[in-house]
Amino acid sequence: MKKLLAIAAAAVFAVSAYAGEFQDISITELKAKIASKEVTVIDVNGSDSYNKGHIPGAIDFTAKKKELANVLPKDKNALIVAYCGGPKCSAYKQAANAAEKLGYKNVKHLSAGISGWNQAGEKTDSVK
Repeated sequence: MKKLLAIAAAAVFAVSAYAGEFQDISITELKAKIASKEVTVIDVNGSDSYNKGHIPGAIDFTAKKKELANVLPKDKNALIVAYCGGPKCSAYKQAANAAEKLGYKNVKHLSAGISGWNQAGEKTDSVK
């Protein structure tokens, strides 16, 4: 019986740990969505990093978070992708949670972040 309770407790913990997480999107898939204009990308690395280099078309979350509702699409089913520095960075959750709180239902995470994007040799935009 104790073993069964331990398994049940572990299962509940695993489900609650997963809650609030966002599905990952690959660099390849994100590139395709950007090319077809089917995504809004949010950079959560801070304005200095954003100015140095960000995924083309990304929104600077630090600069736009107070007006996020105005810069995101009207369609609440639209794909929103948030990213930060890389796989160990969790700052993306600020933007992902903010979008979810605004009612967006298709929010994903580019876990590779800007470091993975750069390592893959992908183009970035900068602010001069």
